[in-house]
Amino acid sequence: MLCAEQRALIKATVPLLESGGEALTTHFYRLMLAEHPEVRPLFNQAHQASGDQPRALANGVLMYAKHIDQLEQLGGLVSQIVNKHVALQVLPEHYPIVGSCLLRAIREVLGTEIATDEVIAAWAAAYQQLADILIDAEEQTYRTTAEATGGWRGARRFRIARKVAESDEITSFYLQPEDGGPVVAHKPGQYIGLRLLVDGEEVRRNYSLSAASNGSEYRISVKREEGGVASNTLHGMSEGEILELFAPAGDFTLEPSDKPLVLISGGVGITPTLAMLEEALQTSRPVHFIHCARNAGVHAFREWVDGLAERHTQLKRFYCYDEHDDSEAQPDAVGLMTAEQLDSWLPENRDLDAYYLGPKPFMAAIRRQLKALGVPEQQLRHEFFGPASALQ
Repeated sequence: MLCAEQRALIKATVPLLESGGEALTTHFYRLMLAEHPEVRPLFNQAHQASGDQPRALANGVLMYAKHIDQLEQLGGLVSQIVNKHVALQVLPEHYPIVGSCLLRAIREVLGTEIATDEVIAAWAAAYQQLADILIDAEEQTYRTTAEATGGWRGARRFRIARKVAESDEITSFYLQPEDGGPVVAHKPGQYIGLRLLVDGEEVRRNYSLSAASNGSEYRISVKREEGGVASNTLHGMSEGEILELFAPAGDFTLEPSDKPLVLISGGVGITPTLAMLEEALQTSRPVHFIHCARNAGVHAFREWVDGLAERHTQLKRFYCYDEHDDSEAQPDAVGLMTAEQLDSWLPENRDLDAYYLGPKPFMAAIRRQLKALGVPEQQLRHEFFGPASALQ
């Protein structure tokens, strides 16, 4: 438990974190990943190179410092962190490594005149408080999942039962447990963690589950990214090969509601919306499914969604392509989706639930448009495939 003096010291560092938090977290990652290779698999090196991971951590540290007196004000941030950690199998023994490197980075970046022994002691206590919260929540999740029907803890071996090309870039992998047992149910919108060996090095990634839960297998649909270590390795694997999976996690899930549902996706952001769509069509709520793609060649799952629309009158689907040729797969609009276009595709009743996923600029634009079109802000939900950041 932090004392009043320690909380005051933490809050006093907020202006420094606002101006130099990213420099601090960049130095932290450089230290930790260089000196502790055992934790490297937990971090996507592409996100390190782009700066997304240091920025996300800097924001998280800043929010924690700002709300050190009222941690409940952190809202869903703790749940997001816990789910990401569980999907990658972050364990209690990893926390002392992170803590020691973070305190060292604070001292080295801020300097001893600012990062005095008292300030470092306060941050050590604050970090331990947060670590205890996360470790307890993660352990509860690990235990609950392991005890559920079809559940497990740690890595479990799965076989690639089928590979299906969904577009020029996206391939679906149907994964069945090698032991032949059931698999724990997942909620629409959740993801699994996956462990690969690439050139002798361990790599961990999260992939959205792109089909409704059926108790026997999982489906992930992966875009081959140029230079992507994990995605290119997966695309190069054959049916029958073995992968190691961590159990499903994630708090971006379809919430029960009778309001009209709008699912908006860009590119490979379509994957979690597919399971949501299947779940929603088991009810009577109206569903508007809107997908944006560069062109027909990279538009995955179009025939499947079209088939659902033919069988379910409650489903309306709309497609927007950045570019279009004379192929038979006609979009409903060409070019970047405008607010006017979105307005015409939304239900008339704007008291709706909207879930949207895709590249960050795409999600930022969708968020602005939905708010401008009268959708209540508290009914807007999005997920980041990588580190979270503010949608400005």
